[in-house]
Amino acid sequence: MELTRRNLGKLAVATGAVAAAGTGAGTVLSRSADAAATWKTTGTAVSALAGFDSQMKSFMQARGITGGQLAVTYKGRLVLARGYSTSTSLDVQPTSLFRIASLSKSVTAAAIMKLVQDGKLSLSTPVTSILGITPPAGQSRDTRWPAITIKRLLQHLGGWDRDLSGDPNFKDATISQALGVPMELHHADVIKYMAGQKLNFTPGSKAVYSNFGYLLAGRVIEKVSGLSYATYVQQKLLTPLKIKRMALGWSIAKHAGELPYESQYTGRTVLDTTGATVAAPYGTFSMRIHDANGGWIASAPDLVRWARMFDASSSVLNATSLNAIWAKPETGVSNGWYYGLGWQVRPTSGGTGRNTWHTGSLPGSYSLLVRTYSGMSWAALFNRRDDASGKSYADIDGAMWTAANGVKSWPTHDYFPKYFS
Repeated sequence: MELTRRNLGKLAVATGAVAAAGTGAGTVLSRSADAAATWKTTGTAVSALAGFDSQMKSFMQARGITGGQLAVTYKGRLVLARGYSTSTSLDVQPTSLFRIASLSKSVTAAAIMKLVQDGKLSLSTPVTSILGITPPAGQSRDTRWPAITIKRLLQHLGGWDRDLSGDPNFKDATISQALGVPMELHHADVIKYMAGQKLNFTPGSKAVYSNFGYLLAGRVIEKVSGLSYATYVQQKLLTPLKIKRMALGWSIAKHAGELPYESQYTGRTVLDTTGATVAAPYGTFSMRIHDANGGWIASAPDLVRWARMFDASSSVLNATSLNAIWAKPETGVSNGWYYGLGWQVRPTSGGTGRNTWHTGSLPGSYSLLVRTYSGMSWAALFNRRDDASGKSYADIDGAMWTAANGVKSWPTHDYFPKYFS
């Protein structure tokens, strides 16, 4: 998939697109019967921002979504933090945890930039200089691998096209059979398998969204830092921001405060070799494999606090690092927007600012994080991404813009101290 406006819809459901296609043949799971009749909210209602509540209600009830969450900031202040539910049995708090899927990519890219900032890594370093990229016995590695730099991994310029050869992060059964290893797979299995596959294009020649590139970036973080991926992120990025709830999610078990995930689909488990049919959110993909490209769980307030870090230079990321994150790639600019380092970027027409955003999608979850040039930001999270209505989940983007544009006067309060200490 080239990063064009025509394919923007594909990017909006970037994490998990292959899994969705592979989990539609099983049983259709029923939705909550009281979804349309029940509406529960938590968190403080803010009359000036009632339009956001209204948009979330319409969006969720039209799709039978049982759990949703929203946080909104203005000029760096948390002005709205809400939990929503259409189920009498589900309690969604502003601090409840959701899988955030591909919003995780901004976390991984920031971790790479922290290593660069600390002089431990260069964006121009080939990934082959850091990781052992060794193909299976009897296979050879594509000679273009040394052209895959760290920057090209993060900007989706690495040479892989899942529309042509599939997304390896969702090819668990194929890789298990090819390598003769059991599922659940490890990162090393995916890397070994891919080391024996021909690249789909010359690295740097075009931009095509790649979860595998971020899987590799996660392993670079571990190799260079000497820490696990999660430990490095939590120590160097999240702890300084007082973000304590974010964690790597699990395929089956839930963290305290994490919502249940729902889907109308089932599929075969990739967590073992039994071939058992499971609910799509619970085992048709491996959260362990997806850690660096889509594995984090968070609350909406966590995400807008994370997004605020990118507003200005700080002890976490300095101005040089932030500029690198927003810099245009060597190719891939299309219809005025491009993929930076972990964010989609659209400079404003006057060239004085930029809107940046990312979406995330896995079976059982849909997420959106937006930063605007005018000082507004929001994060919207849901515990499903598909339903019988067939309505688009990407519509939440326009709904949030409608709500934001309808605000007559922005509140002056700040709820950040309430949720972070």
